[in-house]
Parts: sequence; structure tokens; C-alpha cells
Amino acid sequence: MSTVVNFYKTVNGRIEEIKEYEEGCWVNCIAPDEEEVDYLLDFFDIPPELLRSALDEEESAHIDSEDDTTLIIIDVPVVEKVSGSITYSTMPIGIMITSRNVITVSLKESTILTEFSEGVVRNVMTNYKTHFVLHIMLRMATKYLQYLKQIDKISNRIERNLRKSAKNKELNQLLDVEKSLVYFSSSLKSDEITLEKIMRGRFIKLYEEDQDLLEDVLIEVKQAVDMTATYLNILNGTMDVFASIISNNLNIVMKIQASLTLLVSVPTVISGIYGMNIIGGLPFDAIWWFPLALSAVLMIIVYIFLKRKDMF
Repeated sequence: MSTVVNFYKTVNGRIEEIKEYEEGCWVNCIAPDEEEVDYLLDFFDIPPELLRSALDEEESAHIDSEDDTTLIIIDVPVVEKVSGSITYSTMPIGIMITSRNVITVSLKESTILTEFSEGVVRNVMTNYKTHFVLHIMLRMATKYLQYLKQIDKISNRIERNLRKSAKNKELNQLLDVEKSLVYFSSSLKSDEITLEKIMRGRFIKLYEEDQDLLEDVLIEVKQAVDMTATYLNILNGTMDVFASIISNNLNIVMKIQASLTLLVSVPTVISGIYGMNIIGGLPFDAIWWFPLALSAVLMIIVYIFLKRKDMF
């Protein structure tokens, strides 16, 4: 069997990987192939519909139960580097609670589960299934808050750059930030609804200490929801302001360009008139410097007029 199905167990307060399956261990499966899917279905007696739902990349957060297996799908935050820039999005993780184990299934690696598998998160017991699942959710909520703070710093940096020079690059970066916040907002609301269903105790049996932990998770998720909404409102306002600034700057450039065109056209008109063959001639036609002087005087008059009209 491939190594994408791994087994973990709490040893001396720290989660460690074990070579073989044991009851009460945590089973983590990443992007399983057909052989591994068959193994999960047969060995753990998982209903195929639940596993299929857990492996759907478009699945939104929800909770479902069938036979002795409860499926919880949560949307977790994901950060990736694409073309040198950092992008934030979300991905679903399926958490299946069976009578013997907790099984997590995902289509790609998640830093949240990696922190558990590498023993970063301590004092979490894999054999206490509800306790373990709630700690995964708490880590999820904490990661949302962490990434939201990073997004806020990125947004502030882009805004400072925009104040100096409003370019398409910065505006595109703001659009990417807005897209990340929209993803977070949608996923967090689904996660919040799922947690509230768990709170009712219909799907998972909750002990007193589990209730306290679940309340902590809900508080963190609600805080992340509020932060996301606040950052989205600020970002939308910022983009509207800078869109107005860019439009205003364009109007100023066009106004100055029109004024310069008008100024430059004065000597062109004068030289054109004095370059005509007119019977009887023009006033001061014999004086070579007169057209230049007339052009200069008219340009000064036009400049003063445009200056008073605030065209420069």
C-alpha cells in the first residue's frame, strides 16, 4: 500500500507516527488512489457515499451521519505561492468518526493536519475522538485568524504603494486579496453553521470538557467571520477611493494636455497666417520678428487665462 495512508497515535502527550494500524489511532489519508479507497471502505466499513463526499473538492462544510460513521467536512485555509506572489484560498477536509477511529481524508496536504502529524500540537489524545476532532477545528480557526492578519498586512503594504503610484500591478494585487477574503468569508460561514449543528449534540456525543472546547472553537470562528467582513468592507472602500483617484488623475492629465495643445497652437496659427500670400500684405509683414513677438504675447495672455481657470 502507498504511504499516503498513515497511522498516528498519541505517545507521552505527543502525536507520533506508527507503522501499523491500532484501535484508537488517527488515520490520515491524502489523495488516495483506487486501491486505498477500497482499503478504507473495506477495513473501516465506511459508507461509500460519505467517502465520495469527503473526496469532492467542491464540497462545502457540513455534517452527515450514516450507520456508525459520522462525516464532518470543514473548509480550511490554504496559502500557496503562485508566480512569486502569495495567494490564499480554502480546501475541504473530510473528518470521519467511526466506532474505532478518526479518519481524515483530503485531496492534498494541509498545514493544519501536518502540524498534528509532526507533533507540533501537543496534549491531544487521538483515542479521544471528539476531543481530537475539536482540536483539529480549533487549529483550523486559529489558522484562519493567522492568515487574516497576514492578508491585512499585505493589503496595507499594497495601499502604501498605491499612494505613491497607482499602477495596474497594485490594483491586481488588491483584487487577489479581495478574492481571498471572499473565499474565506464563504468558507467560514459554512464552518460556523457546521459547528452550530455539532453544538446541538445530535450527531456527536459531547462531554462537558468537549462543550467548553467547542465553544472556544465557535468563538474563534465567529471572530474570523467578523474580521473577514471588516477587511472586505475596508478593502472595497479602498478600491473605490483609488478608482476615483485614478479617474481624477486621468482628468488632470487630459486637462493639462489640452491646455498645452492650446498654447502650442498659438505660434502655429500666427506663423501660418504670416506665411500666406495675401494681396496687399499683412500689418508689419516686412518686420521678421513681429510674428515671433505676437506669438509670445498671445501665448502669455492664453497662459494667464488658463492659469486663472486652474488648468495648470
